[in-house]
Amino acid sequence: MSRDYPLEKLRNIGVIAHIDAGKTTTTERILFYTGKTYRIGSVDDGTTVTDWMEQERERGITIVSAAITTSWRDHQINLIDTPGHIDFTAEVQRSLRVLDGGVVVFDGVQGVEPQSETVWRQADRYNVPRICFVNKMDRVGADLEYSIQTIREKLGAKPIQMQIAIGKETDFVGAVDLLNMKAIIWEDEQGSTPVEKEIPAELLKKAQEKRKLLVEKVAELDDKLTDKFINEEEISIEEIKSALRKAVLANEATPVFCGSSLKNKGVQPLLDAIIDYLPSPLDIPAIKGIDPKTGEEIVCHPNDEEPMSAIIFKIVSDPYAGRMAYFRMYSGTIKQGLMAYNPSTQKKERIGRLIRVYADHREDVEEMHAGDIGAVLGFKNIVTGDTICEAHHPIVLERISFPDPVISVAIEPKTSADNEKMGRALARLAEEDPTFKVREDENTGQTIIEGMGELHLEIIVDRMFREFNVQANVGKPRVSYRETITKEIPKVEYKYVKQTGGHGQYGHVVFGIKPLPQGSGVQFLNEIKGGTVPRDYFNAVEKGVYEAAESGVLAGYSLTDLQVTFYDGSFHEVDSSEMAFKMAAIFAFREGVEKAHPVLLEPIMKVEVNIPEEYLGDVLAQLNSRRAEIAGMEMKHGNAQAVSAFVPLSEMSGYATELRSVTQGRGVFSMEYDHYTPLPENIANEVLR
Repeated sequence: MSRDYPLEKLRNIGVIAHIDAGKTTTTERILFYTGKTYRIGSVDDGTTVTDWMEQERERGITIVSAAITTSWRDHQINLIDTPGHIDFTAEVQRSLRVLDGGVVVFDGVQGVEPQSETVWRQADRYNVPRICFVNKMDRVGADLEYSIQTIREKLGAKPIQMQIAIGKETDFVGAVDLLNMKAIIWEDEQGSTPVEKEIPAELLKKAQEKRKLLVEKVAELDDKLTDKFINEEEISIEEIKSALRKAVLANEATPVFCGSSLKNKGVQPLLDAIIDYLPSPLDIPAIKGIDPKTGEEIVCHPNDEEPMSAIIFKIVSDPYAGRMAYFRMYSGTIKQGLMAYNPSTQKKERIGRLIRVYADHREDVEEMHAGDIGAVLGFKNIVTGDTICEAHHPIVLERISFPDPVISVAIEPKTSADNEKMGRALARLAEEDPTFKVREDENTGQTIIEGMGELHLEIIVDRMFREFNVQANVGKPRVSYRETITKEIPKVEYKYVKQTGGHGQYGHVVFGIKPLPQGSGVQFLNEIKGGTVPRDYFNAVEKGVYEAAESGVLAGYSLTDLQVTFYDGSFHEVDSSEMAFKMAAIFAFREGVEKAHPVLLEPIMKVEVNIPEEYLGDVLAQLNSRRAEIAGMEMKHGNAQAVSAFVPLSEMSGYATELRSVTQGRGVFSMEYDHYTPLPENIANEVLR
């Protein structure tokens, strides 16, 4: 079966932004104008296509990324609507890993907000080409020029203004297309048929100046156009579009468009820009992987004739359909009923139902091709980040990395009947969400769940109740502290010797342990020379170190930012075993950590508080009482102040209520994890009691 659209007419894009910038509303309009839906859904009414979970509709926020397939101008668009709340940053991370381009939505009043910076940096990490859409141009205080300035200054981007707004705030009616020098007006309520008109006389001079600036900026990006511009030769619209497309693909420029998705204005030019400037799978560098047998690099070209390779970027447990694995095809063709090979487990699994996803609706297909995004029903042992390929052409693609959880709560079933169901539900939810962890507390025997924030864990517990019918009691949120060392121990030695009837146990290791810079994690170096310990036991020693690092010596929190060097030891011809060396490594590690002056680390959050200026003094006093380190203050539009601070997560409990109280409900804040830092001694003593 041939593909529906040629590769050059395929766009895999994501809609990303700060919470409440209008991503889902923009996505809803895209679906309506491309003919995928026949009515416009509303976030406030809970009728949007992509926010399909009950929790999303109740709260009016996106929690899980939703995939949609639609078409525009004879191009297929695979679109993913991502969450804006920092607690669900993993959804953005894994979406950006598999997308070719992004639409970044900004609030026309606020411009670049804290989470805008986070998603922008995530897109930078994966080299995702972007276009910008300044939304909410109908709101009081909306300012396109200000938003573009914040994109330039806060993100270090090179924004190129493609439009100017016609009408201000509530009088916003359309935009001037600076490329074609036409006014686009949305006259009907649903915005279905934008009307092209002459530019209003009062805007003509400004439009001419802005177009000249646009041409100049684009000419700087292309040597041929630079010569033409210097020589004052005519530069055609096609030449501008071609040069701008190349610059966008190289992440050297970002076109900026404007509109009001809620008022159904500005979305069609955005769709045109997706087709004109964002890449097809052919426009991005071919993805590289590793041959698991030889370790050699393999390049996967977006070609249906090459061996099949795809990455699993999301697992969903559907209560009706079962376990669904979302994938992005990088090369080859995947067909229903064939066997897929997972090099991580070295096992084959049958491809059951092959699905093209439409949020919570699905369409069965027989096959998919390079560049496609879809889902498979029926995989049992595949997890997020796994590669699927052909058994005779194995390849491992780079896995998706996720941040560690920063907050935890104890959870217990309400009745003994809920006990087994709770275990199954938590396992399914942890399988879906790589930033959600479940463990048992060694000291109390309690089940501890860990996540990225209070809202994250609240949603998990709510889903457990609704989707799995499990009743549970939940404790108060606890901060996920870490432990580290502050002193180098050049030598720590342990002999694990046990003698019983028959074979004994013998493992002998000598380690050096030293602290590492913040964010380094746990590193293991093997520097054994001369065969003092056989290679057969190296893996066991390494496993022992990493296992021991999962629970520290002060309060059982996991260890980080240290290096263990395995440089000596001995073995016994008969009594040595992998288990003996693993146990020796565990005891040596713990002994070394105890000698290396261990300390507790606490997570520090980057917090931004937006308030009217008259409340500034009270808010600063509030933050200082919470051990905040004020990083800066910035005047915003219309008598507003933005306060940036670094605050320990343990101090942020109840802050939302306190902020609302002191600012009469007018203050808002956002926070995201930034780093770990040593806990002050007096507070550490309280934690360790």
